[in-house]
Amino acid sequence: MLVLIVLIPLFAAITIPMIGLRQESACRPLALTALAGMNIASLSIYNEVVRNGTIHYALSGWPPPIGIEWVVDGLSGIMLVALSSLSLIALAYAGPLTSKHLGRRIVPWHTMILMLVASLAGMILAADLFNLFVFLEVASLCSYALIGVAGGRAVIAAFRYLIVGTIGASLYLLGVAYIYSATGSLNIADIGQRLPSLMESKTVVIGIIFIFVGLGIKMALVPLHTWLPDAYSNAPDAITPIIAPLVTKVALFAILRIIYWMIGTETSLHHLPVLFFTGLAGALTMLIGAFLALTQLEIKRIFAYAGISHLGLIVMGIAMGNTEGFLGGVFYLLTEMVMQTVLFFIAGAIFYYGGVRYIHELSRLRGQIPLTLTALIVVALSMVGVPPTGGFFGKWYILLGALKAGNYIAVFTITIATILTMAYFLRIIRPLVVSSLQPEQPIHIQAPFSMRFGMSVLSITIIALGIFSDRIITILQKTAMPIGF
Repeated sequence: MLVLIVLIPLFAAITIPMIGLRQESACRPLALTALAGMNIASLSIYNEVVRNGTIHYALSGWPPPIGIEWVVDGLSGIMLVALSSLSLIALAYAGPLTSKHLGRRIVPWHTMILMLVASLAGMILAADLFNLFVFLEVASLCSYALIGVAGGRAVIAAFRYLIVGTIGASLYLLGVAYIYSATGSLNIADIGQRLPSLMESKTVVIGIIFIFVGLGIKMALVPLHTWLPDAYSNAPDAITPIIAPLVTKVALFAILRIIYWMIGTETSLHHLPVLFFTGLAGALTMLIGAFLALTQLEIKRIFAYAGISHLGLIVMGIAMGNTEGFLGGVFYLLTEMVMQTVLFFIAGAIFYYGGVRYIHELSRLRGQIPLTLTALIVVALSMVGVPPTGGFFGKWYILLGALKAGNYIAVFTITIATILTMAYFLRIIRPLVVSSLQPEQPIHIQAPFSMRFGMSVLSITIIALGIFSDRIITILQKTAMPIGF
């Protein structure tokens, strides 16, 4: 079952070109079926982990650290569920948009999506640094292709992403080489056992720095974020809801694994300033991302910078070095994946209604998109941190972690960024609700069912995450905590 999580989308990706050349209309049902099967396998595995504990799988029977190992614990298990569920809903949402953007490129588009999801699942499962790199690069290559598939400005944005992403991958691989030369191992758990005696080694420190910078580029931490706004704003509306909530978040998951499962909690807290610099990067990312979102006029760019800002909040949470901060960061990571998906659902929907891309054009839609407006308000309340949404409880735990750690700068940063978040959402919502603004060229287009269904389900999920936050936090505390807390 564990291997099927990757093999189902991978096998479907190989099959689609053969079937699609003869019957193009079969690509979408086959892709949706594959992601549904992956979702069932992920839920089954996660249920097994919650009941019986961590699952270790040695590929081909070669035990670690020599062989390749896949590991599912409470953290990776819930990430797999989020990945498979969101990719399934996002692909269902994208149906009406694909023919509009892609024309005859439907077959390679579905192939690349399934390859992307399979490689992201491999990143979550990988228990060694080199296979993490392999899956990371497959995911990156698929992302470049999917962003540039529409042509025009998207090709330039994809090429820029390719150059920056290649630099990030090279730095990460160089860091892995340094770690291997110092420890003689690539397995994350095995390296974690050997590192405490090697903390004085400059080779280890340089290797960790390279790995962090490489992954920082992949997850768009400030000031390594410049590729992301252009990539997301120029990508087809059908693909942004799949890439935006998944690619950077899985890279963040990888850095989380490395901090607490490879470097170790004790070392990160007391021997190397890993958490300090990680938290500093998170604070800068949160503030600068929120400020830049407030200055944008294009809706997708606002949402792109909002994602950067809230990724910084997650990084701050996991860098607190205590239980509350860690749990808050992980819970907000799950919530943010859902919120980012909904945001780009909304961006795609309002463009579908009437080609609206900029804030000043939103008045044309006033009073005509109640469902889309409701979804936007739900996401805004969650990102600002208003109960009972999931965003409130994630932010609450992060603030508790900051207070417990005596990190009042983090509390101040979160407060300022929250005010900025409220401001840029008000800029978007105001033209849709204020009656003094007269509609210009009213639009009368009903969004297809798949688009309305996706926005509705995930908006309800944001509220459900808040209502059931206590239960989710309890499960995470029992199954997903690193050793040392």
